[in-house]
Amino acid sequence: MVSTAQRLDSGSRFPRVTLPLLGGASLTLPDDWAGHAGAVLFYRGHW
Repeated sequence: MVSTAQRLDSGSRFPRVTLPLLGGASLTLPDDWAGHAGAVLFYRGHW
């Protein structure tokens, strides 16, 4: 997991991060999306 905040500027590479998925699987970005377009949305939930 990424432990420090990193600002992504235009043209920056997305930092490698592994996210847990439902069912026990995981998704490693950007490796698992190599060669595909994608969007990442982080929803912080309710305050």
